[in-house]
Amino acid sequence: MAASARLIRNCVTGRREVGEVTPIFNPEPVFTPFRGEALDIDQLESQLDRWLEGAALDPIAIASGGALVTGLAARSANAGAVTKIVKNRFQQAVVAATDDPCLESWLAFMGNALGLSRAEPQNPVINLDIGGGTTNIAWGLAGEGRRCGCYYVGARHIQVEPGSYRITSISPFAKALLIEFGMLPEIGAELNPVALAAVLDFYIGVLEAAVTGSPLPPPETISRLHCQAEFHLPVKLPSGPSAPEPIITLSGGVGELAYRAARGDQLSDTTAFGDLGIDFARRICAAPVLARNLGSHVPAGLGRATVNGLAVHSTEVSGATTFLPHPERLPFIDLPILGQIGCATSDDELTTILDLAERAAEGACLRVVLESEERAAVKALGERLAVHLEKREGLTGAPLVLVTAGNIGKTLGQYATRWGRLAAGLIVIDEITSRRAHFASIGKPQNGLIPVSFHGLEAAQ
Repeated sequence: MAASARLIRNCVTGRREVGEVTPIFNPEPVFTPFRGEALDIDQLESQLDRWLEGAALDPIAIASGGALVTGLAARSANAGAVTKIVKNRFQQAVVAATDDPCLESWLAFMGNALGLSRAEPQNPVINLDIGGGTTNIAWGLAGEGRRCGCYYVGARHIQVEPGSYRITSISPFAKALLIEFGMLPEIGAELNPVALAAVLDFYIGVLEAAVTGSPLPPPETISRLHCQAEFHLPVKLPSGPSAPEPIITLSGGVGELAYRAARGDQLSDTTAFGDLGIDFARRICAAPVLARNLGSHVPAGLGRATVNGLAVHSTEVSGATTFLPHPERLPFIDLPILGQIGCATSDDELTTILDLAERAAEGACLRVVLESEERAAVKALGERLAVHLEKREGLTGAPLVLVTAGNIGKTLGQYATRWGRLAAGLIVIDEITSRRAHFASIGKPQNGLIPVSFHGLEAAQ
């Protein structure tokens, strides 16, 4: 997906941000190509080139972007090659780390449920992004995704010849499940109705347990096997008869089919896509918990929630007062976010976290959180950083990027480098909303502002 956007100033906060996002290229989805158990990289490259040609895009003109490899594809031995083929075409692209389920959960929430969540800020929303290999779950309130998780529950764990139930492939997860039930068929055999019902009932049980906070269905060993990143509802939730039930929204290929079935659309023949997606969607429509909002809360994003979220919500732009002595050094890709510092951080804690940063050969990132943006507080933290930085030759080359939500970038950077006298490779990027993420990528300046993208969101977001 490609989109254009404008840099605008928020009339409430006064900050610069991305706005007026307009999709300019949104092709039909395609199945991930495999060659045996591995991704078919040649087909992926050809498909990407066809999309580029169809979109008439100049890769040099792309300011920011990304690609995700998740679900069963992320388990392929050559999944890391996707990063290379994307970066070879988009030099400025921010390519999220392979197998990043919580990022995908958050992006799907933002791409699918954001509008509904903001329209009813008092009601929590749980978005289930149900695809071929995984179901990514995110809980949010008032437009903010706060909890994420992921389960190996999806339509393509058992693949069949389209229009039949003759099995062509079974994932390790489905195989373990069917063995537990004592009904594992051979490749080429028919998936009988009893086995089909057992698989779908198990999937429904996992999803209902997740959204209600109930124990996962037995057997526990199989349920745990299907858990990639465990989803937990927030502990402090309103209780009692008047407490609002979370609104359940769906996205992904199976989610789109469920909405279509719920509104009475004629679906394709069973297994038309060579998987259990249509059966799964119909089973969801018959599940009271999962189907309770299929008619009342229908998001606009549906099947493309994750790519919409990635295109629109994965990147933020800095303020105009960043501390950036050497802009020519950008971009920096996949910097580990080592932790958070502030005025309350002790000297021992600063020493520990800067020791880690010094060992990061390609650079590192820290979040800066200050209770006050008064000059005295910024000066105090900056001068303490200067004392530590002047002792560390290892931080003069690799970048140390500080990210803060306050409008303090240039001031903090000046104090921390003693007004440029220290040779530390320090960069301070301000007016960036703090995210509990593991990695940040810092793009090249665009019109004086710096794009920053995050990935590797923590499961408890």
